[in-house]
Amino acid sequence: VQLQASGGGLVQAGGSLRLSCAASGRTFASYAMGWFRQAPGKEREFVAGISRSGTSTDYTDSVKGRFTMSRDNAKNTVYLEMNSLKPDDTAIYYCAADSTAFLIRVHTTARDYDYWGQGTQVTVSS
Repeated sequence: VQLQASGGGLVQAGGSLRLSCAASGRTFASYAMGWFRQAPGKEREFVAGISRSGTSTDYTDSVKGRFTMSRDNAKNTVYLEMNSLKPDDTAIYYCAADSTAFLIRVHTTARDYDYWGQGTQVTVSS
């Protein structure tokens, strides 16, 4: 599967952005999906994940209550709605697909994900 992330940009603190990740292929619903981010000089970290059907989600603590991940399997697309953005949210955001997370499971480690998109830059100014 090929993944194409979009929607990043420059926003002021407190603002909002919506990231999208479009997937190719007819087996999109077979993958749990995740968003990760990597800031300069830091390790790539899990941000959010969603199960194959969309019934389960998981978030890293720092974004809970501010970010919402969703998916539309008919459109082969996942979304990350980001509100109340902070300068610490500045990073390149990557979407990823996981073929090993069955049913309602969501993995939170990068090594569990098989396919990665190219990333989209999110910059939050103070």
